[in-house]
Amino acid sequence: MMDNDQLLIHKYKEIFTSQADRELRYFFSPGRINLIGEHTDYNGGYVFPCAITFGTYGIARKRDDKQVRLFSMNFSEKGIIEFPLKCMRYVESDEWGNYPKGMIHFIQEAGYQLPAGLDILVYGNIPNGAGLSSSASLELLIGVMVNEIFHLGIERMALVKLGKKVENEFIGVNSGIMDQFAIGMGKANNGILLDCNTLKYEYAPLNLTNQQIIIMNTNKRRELADSKYNERRRECEAALTQLQAELDIHNLGELSEGEFDQYKHLITNEMLIRRAKHAVYENQRTIKAARELKRNHLAEFGKLMNASHISLRDDYEVTGLELDTLVEAAWDQKGTIGARMTGAGFGGCAIALVENKYTETFIKEVGKKYKDKIGYEATFYVASIGEGTKEIAEEAVL
Repeated sequence: MMDNDQLLIHKYKEIFTSQADRELRYFFSPGRINLIGEHTDYNGGYVFPCAITFGTYGIARKRDDKQVRLFSMNFSEKGIIEFPLKCMRYVESDEWGNYPKGMIHFIQEAGYQLPAGLDILVYGNIPNGAGLSSSASLELLIGVMVNEIFHLGIERMALVKLGKKVENEFIGVNSGIMDQFAIGMGKANNGILLDCNTLKYEYAPLNLTNQQIIIMNTNKRRELADSKYNERRRECEAALTQLQAELDIHNLGELSEGEFDQYKHLITNEMLIRRAKHAVYENQRTIKAARELKRNHLAEFGKLMNASHISLRDDYEVTGLELDTLVEAAWDQKGTIGARMTGAGFGGCAIALVENKYTETFIKEVGKKYKDKIGYEATFYVASIGEGTKEIAEEAVL
């Protein structure tokens, strides 16, 4: 829980002064990082995300009427956003409020009736624009909150799928299911090896007794990420089409490295060969990473992280100066087991696996190199791998 739980509760009671006798319920929904497996999901491959201990907190209680009122401590200037349960359409001026609205809308559309509205306060400590999935964190927070408070009995996987539906159909973002899955299904001290097509998954332990994951935020907003993401998808589809002239495959993730090397001559463009090579090799790295972690081989896992970044830099070309500067500075530090960009690229964050005793020196030295080269500071977060979205059952706090 947060150090300033009482501050949140005090703020809640200040904002929502009516119905003060009602029981308050307290929830937490994590952010996520992808440990390895970047740009593999839409190529039919595996991803390997985990939930982290940064995320979104929510306090709620039932109302006597059918109104929903929302307040975010991160966007306090917006004040209270209010709407009735029966009118759940997207409104541009509601901004962040459309994510909770979309989640409640699709829960009701799925046939679950809400007997009353809610007063909801949220606070997130995920940095905006960092690519750690604050929107999916908020979606699952609201989904779990509504499910628990009204005893709806919705299975967790169904809530995960509804969160993706909010992004795709309510907000209008063509994203996959990894973010909502990692946030909804997260398990402490475990990564999740997930096949995004079949949703088959398995947990792999990340036993970090003497190591820590450090998230390194470039503080560069990912302006190019969406346009380049769509461009890379088209390039991979073009490469796949050429391979299908001789291969009976539906996506690049079906190929091993050896099979790809044997048939890459079918791809007529050198740039497309590199794009497809990343998709195939990164998928195999992801499968190997889960295997190495099950054997508690952190050093081998670190090597796969490094190889992932090199492939994203050279073959997929989605890193950029800021991410490369952070990762290459991380590689130079004593105690670094592995480092790579995480997320779509072109800004956002990188992650490093670092031995505990070197953490302070690591942050100082990497931060200095970054500022010297880029001209502004990176931000560092020491993250733990946490549970998925849940109710915080410490009633004494309330």
